[in-house]
Order: sequence, then structure tokens, then C-alpha cells
Amino acid sequence: MGALSLPRKVSVLGSTGSIGVSTLDLFAQARVEVEVVALAAGRNVERLAAQALEWRPQIAVIEDEAALPRLRELLAGSGIRAAGGSAAVAEAASAEAQWVMSAIVGFAGLAPTLAAARAGAVVALANKESLICAGPDLLRTAKLAGGAVIPVDSEHSAIFQVFSPSNAQHVSRLILTASGGPFRGWSRDQMARATPEQALAHPNWSMGAKISVDSATMMNKGLEVIEAAYLFAMPAERIEVLIHAQSIVHSLVEYADGSTLAQLGPPDMRAPIACAFAWPDRLPWPAKKLDLARTGPLTFEDPDLERFPALRIAKSALAAGGVAPTAMNAADEVAVAAFLGRRIGFLDIAATVEETLTRMDRQNLLWRTENDPVEGARLTDATARRVADEVVSGLMAPA
Repeated sequence: MGALSLPRKVSVLGSTGSIGVSTLDLFAQARVEVEVVALAAGRNVERLAAQALEWRPQIAVIEDEAALPRLRELLAGSGIRAAGGSAAVAEAASAEAQWVMSAIVGFAGLAPTLAAARAGAVVALANKESLICAGPDLLRTAKLAGGAVIPVDSEHSAIFQVFSPSNAQHVSRLILTASGGPFRGWSRDQMARATPEQALAHPNWSMGAKISVDSATMMNKGLEVIEAAYLFAMPAERIEVLIHAQSIVHSLVEYADGSTLAQLGPPDMRAPIACAFAWPDRLPWPAKKLDLARTGPLTFEDPDLERFPALRIAKSALAAGGVAPTAMNAADEVAVAAFLGRRIGFLDIAATVEETLTRMDRQNLLWRTENDPVEGARLTDATARRVADEVVSGLMAPA
């Protein structure tokens, strides 16, 4: 086997979350020689400091500026620069790294992801909002700067691995698989009584709270449909979702000649991270191998849009275009937070998102700033959060 052509200088944005932790664990298990340029996290200052002392980056950034004194205290005498705030996160993203893991959760990940793209880095993209809110601009920015965007979501990574750009005109469909989440077999009456603890208990994957709830509502899959449309320049009518409870087939690409190519593997986020890190090479690491003889039956079924309306809502937002996906994403963040805070019920999440989009469309609040689409996304995001808060308050009001 020849020598691998791997990035040497790397940064991890969102280093204390599940994807960030998996990224650093992969580096350790694969024993790759990397220089960590920057680590950035949201609020988990203790874990960030521990990671920094282990990986010795040039800079460690905590987005929550109130935690900066504690970070400085923990890193005192180490020679590692400590910084805080959103601007510092964007600065860390635009540092000299060749490869940047973008795993900051939520709209907060947009600015640093764009900063990394402008710097010409290869962006390993785990931040959905960067594509949902500014997909075409992000991809164009990366290309112009000489970098690239490689998806880390297991579904988009699967498509990326079997999608041949030279044969794109011969692709009939992209088929995203979905586990169905913890409520796959539940009735709507049962889901109406679902608790946050039940929604967070994903059967196959270990993920953060927001994405776990999105998986339970299937909003996560709706967001992935929008991402796939941007990543692979594919119209919505040629992107489908298939429920696959075992999470072994991660997605499929159907070609015009009747061939359907799929990427399979045990559910482990380190596998798509390894793909994004080494592409077009392959990174040897002690990964669990797929043993089909012992995996058991693989099942597939169509999604139920009555029980899981978030998928329909997301497709409608994609069809509406412009900043509608941005508004949908912001409303979903507000609704999920309200559910986790036990202020609304599980079924109220999708209802909140749909009502927010309806009100914004009716009141012409979907900001369309053609000269600065990112600013349009920011305005829409802020407005959607305000409207969604109003919707949540109405749901909480006594009858």
C-alpha cells in the first residue's frame, strides 16, 4: 500500500460534541500524524480544556464568553491561546488548517463554516445549517477558494461515495435511508404523550439532543433532503426517503440503467469522518467490519407522512426555495428547545414549524436579499425565531 495523502493541519469546530469527540477519537485510533491548529466549542469548557491539553492546538475557543476566564485558568502555563466569542470561533475557522471539521450545532455554525471555506480548506461538513441556510453560496465559496466541501452525515457521505459526478446526468434518484427513530412504530396518540427522554433514546446512533429529537420527528431527514438537493444539484422530485430500521444501508443512488449503488456499514460516525478526512484515499483504522451473515434481515418501508409531517414540511420549504429552508430550520430549533424544556408536546414541534412558515409567508417576512444571501439568512433566522416563540407561547396558553 502506497503512502496516503492526508491533511497535516486540522481544526475541529464543535470539538466537545459527539462529532467532534468522534473526530479526535478517530485521529487517535488511526494514529495519524496531525497538527491540531484550533479547537472550538460552545459551552463545555472543562472538556475543551482537556482536549486542548491533549492535542496542543495553537488556539482553543469557547463561544460562551462567560466561560473564557475559566478556560484561561485551565490552560494557564500551557502556551495555548484561549479566546471566546463568535468572532473568535470564526477566526479559528479561518486559521491555516488544510482540513476543518465543521460540527458546531445550529445556525451558529454558518459563519465559521463559511470562514473555513473562504480560507480554501477542505470542509468536512457536519453542520446542517450551513447547507440549509447558504448551501449554494457555501459550495461556490469553497470552489472559488480552491477548497472543497465533503459531507459527514452518514447518508450524504454514502451518496458522495457512490455518486459519480461524471455520470450525474444518468442518476434517476437519490434515496436517503432513515432509521425511523424511536417512534417508528408508535401511533400519533402515543407520540402526543412522548417525553423528551423517550425522544432522545435513538435505537441506533449516539447523537446530541437536538439531532436526536429531529430524528424522532423525522425533521432531520427533511433537512437532509434539502442538503442533498444542494450538495448533488438534484431536484426535489428525484430525492426520496426510505425507512430502514437497521441503519446498515446508509443511502443509495439509482442510475438510469437500473443499477442501484449503496454504501453499507455498521452505524458508526467515525466511518464517514474517516472518509471525509482521507478522500479520495481510504484511512486504515480499527473499524468494526460489516458481517452480513450475522446482521440479520434488512427491512425497508415507505415513510408515513401523516405520523411524521416534518418530512412533508421540509419538502415544501425546499420547493418554496429562497430562505424558506432557513426559516424552517430556525423554527425547528425553537420548537425542539421548547419540547426539551417541557413547554410543548412532541407533536407540537412540527405544528410549530408549519405555523411559523405560514405566518411568515402571509406577512412577507421571508427576507430575500439577493445581493447578500447570507444577510438574508440572518434576518430570516432572527425573524423566524421570534415568530416561532410567539407560536410556542400560544400553544402554552391556557385553553
